[in-house]
Amino acid sequence: MFAVQKAAKNIKTEIFVVDNHSIDGSVEMIKENFPEVKLIVNNQNLGFATACNQALKQASGKYALLLNPDTVVAENSFSLCIDFMDKNPDAGALGVRMINGEGKFLPESKRSLPTPWISFYKIFGLSTLFPKSKKFGKYQLKYLDEHQIAEVEVLSGAYMFLRMEVLKKTGLLDESFFMYGEDIDLSYRILKAGYKNYYFPKTTIIHYKGESTKKGSLNYVRIFYKAMSIYAKKHFSGKKLKWYMFFIQLAIYFRAGLSVLKRITQKIFMPLLDFFLIYTAYLYLIPWWAKFRYGNAEYFADEFSHYFVPIYILVWMFFAWQKGVYQKYISLKNIFYAVIYGSIAVLIIYALLPEEYRFSRFLVSAGAILAFTVFTTNRVLGHLLKLNILSFTHFKKLKSAIIAVKEIDEALKQRVEKDFNVIGYFLQEKPGITDKYLGNFENLSELIDFYGIERLIFILNEIPVKEIIDKMSETRSKNLVFMMLLPVKDEHDNYFLANVEESIPKKHL
Repeated sequence: MFAVQKAAKNIKTEIFVVDNHSIDGSVEMIKENFPEVKLIVNNQNLGFATACNQALKQASGKYALLLNPDTVVAENSFSLCIDFMDKNPDAGALGVRMINGEGKFLPESKRSLPTPWISFYKIFGLSTLFPKSKKFGKYQLKYLDEHQIAEVEVLSGAYMFLRMEVLKKTGLLDESFFMYGEDIDLSYRILKAGYKNYYFPKTTIIHYKGESTKKGSLNYVRIFYKAMSIYAKKHFSGKKLKWYMFFIQLAIYFRAGLSVLKRITQKIFMPLLDFFLIYTAYLYLIPWWAKFRYGNAEYFADEFSHYFVPIYILVWMFFAWQKGVYQKYISLKNIFYAVIYGSIAVLIIYALLPEEYRFSRFLVSAGAILAFTVFTTNRVLGHLLKLNILSFTHFKKLKSAIIAVKEIDEALKQRVEKDFNVIGYFLQEKPGITDKYLGNFENLSELIDFYGIERLIFILNEIPVKEIIDKMSETRSKNLVFMMLLPVKDEHDNYFLANVEESIPKKHL
């Protein structure tokens, strides 16, 4: 909302917020901090299309903008769109260049209509294999320059700038679409009404993309392809409809199968790898220790390696699971405590065993070292190789740099440094004497490498959103974590930091 108000500063606007029965305090926050906003509160989730229509029916402007809540717009986004629409009366709607929370371009910024063949190419991965092909890659139009204005068929509902007089001819969003598909349907109806849809990359917005239905999840597959079925039945008939519905059903089973397989793989791959590596190391360790200690490599009975070692490993893995070591983001401390608690449990088991089954305290202790080494090594390698299964990271410890126009006041500086591992500040205006000035952010890309920066924190009221978007795009290849903080003072004049969004889930803050 902060960015929307800045973008609308010199434009006569009315801002609507439609709340679809949220439970996170959004309604109270809007009422308290943005009383001028026209708030529509629903007592149930009516879906995206219905919510947008509620606001559109009350809107009185020449243009209307559908805007997702998980977006951040630049200061010039609205003015540039209005100027383009004014100069191009054939434009029924336009969409802008969108990047995600990592600064990477979102291909859904420009798309084609999902005809049966285009859908077939997308469903079976041909559009991914040949993204630049004008035949196979037509759905996301990757062969078009992301920085060039172009006529396209489909715009994204995340940012859809509409001419109101066109909506009067086409009708509003189709409320039979609950989520997904309504933007495709409206884009098609605008084309059928004789207008054009434009991809307009002269302004860029950030679209964080909500977590409610992640791509690849069964829920996403179900909702998305249900929307495609509604679209097909509405706009196709005869053989076209028959083939489209065939592809849709095929896609549901195909994508659902891939989703299940991916989930199973992600759940069991790391535990299996941990078990395999620890057990394999034990198979080499046992005869070595037996020969070193007793002069006989076969001193220990087979029961030890066949039964007891697997039990010990499973105990360590159980405590690793308890301490969150098999979650996506973990810390060295969690691994350490998992191994300590697991080792205590193993030693208790060892002490309770009959004398003939107490094989070696050394091998139990060595197993603890093996477990810690394997748990840690696997996650370090996963992080270095950028595998999307598990990552080794500690969010609080990331080397962070603050981006601002000028030196921020001391109270805000202390508040930020309390929460984050701030090694310094990139500023547009060179400050006075300070021991944490890293340089001018015009040279940001080179300085990030020099200082080993892992996270950039933008102070929202200190630096324009357009500048933030430019810097995110400029450094997107460096695998940084981006954050935008809006400093707000409480009733005691103390700062707290309103977190606009993170590129790592909130639970890891």
